[in-house]
Amino acid sequence: MDTTTLDTAAVARWLSEHLEGFSGAIEATKFDVGQSNPTFRLDTPAKQYVLRRKPPGVLLKSAHAVDREFRVQNALSGTDVPVAKMHVLCEDDGVIGSAFYVMDFVQGRNFDDPRLPDLSNAERAQVVDEMGRVLAAIHSVDIDAVGLSDYGPDGNYFERQVGRWAKQYRASETDAVPQMDMLIEWLAANIPIDDGKRSLVHGDYRIDNMLFDPDRPKVVAVLDWELSTIGHPFADLAAVIMQWQMPPGHEGRGLAGVDRATLGLPSDEDFIEQYCKRMGLPGIEKFGFYLAFCFFRMAAIIQGVKKRALDGNASDPARAAKLGTFVPMFAAAGLEATKRG
Repeated sequence: MDTTTLDTAAVARWLSEHLEGFSGAIEATKFDVGQSNPTFRLDTPAKQYVLRRKPPGVLLKSAHAVDREFRVQNALSGTDVPVAKMHVLCEDDGVIGSAFYVMDFVQGRNFDDPRLPDLSNAERAQVVDEMGRVLAAIHSVDIDAVGLSDYGPDGNYFERQVGRWAKQYRASETDAVPQMDMLIEWLAANIPIDDGKRSLVHGDYRIDNMLFDPDRPKVVAVLDWELSTIGHPFADLAAVIMQWQMPPGHEGRGLAGVDRATLGLPSDEDFIEQYCKRMGLPGIEKFGFYLAFCFFRMAAIIQGVKKRALDGNASDPARAAKLGTFVPMFAAAGLEATKRG
């Protein structure tokens, strides 16, 4: 199914009835980022918006939850977590074929390479420090005060997540990946005892899922909240470190083999230490589990992307198919992380 176009006439008709102040025709431009929920910039005579929709077609249960994305970002309005202003949510599949929401278009810089090649050493350090500050802000949100106490179930977050993503992986499995089988088995056998930490978690926290002010090292919007829930904050922290273990460049978007000190970038240990200071923690034991978990979850996610490409309803079919070949690599990296203390 075509996910590159949008029925702008249908969207305009619906918005004219549901979005105060909206009028005029729409021009839609699809963003070339994001594999899960197709995202479009909407240009109207008065202003610009962003529309984010579920992909059409048969989808895995609980995946592509644009309604949850809308809810969490709406709840975070006015907190220390920078998000775009939410406008309207349409859950009627009959309008354009799947649910969607509309939010403000936020002008900002997006970095898809954590080496930050166009910045000075001082600017790099400031950008990564701001990334750490916002991560701590997410984990410090008073979930009761903002109405998100029921945004995720109680209980052991990692036990729940390992079970969920193992099930999702099996549902989208196309080829045997022995490393993934071993990683799932190890994680299930090594889930930490629930320590009672319960916070909002983003679920896919990395530098390319945020927008920075055009002129300052300040985050103006955190994007892509599809995997957010109430859970354990260490999953988000480990997601940052996981991304940095990837090869540098457009595909890996990591820092493996990079001389970070020369570039003014922090080491894994420095970033974790600064996070712990912000959160008032003495340190984190057995970080290897959290890192292995993140590799496992990402492998399961990209396996789902591959399956959607094969089924014909991926947002970017060619890139989705290529991403799918990385499942064994992520699974192997997860197994390696299990050796880390």
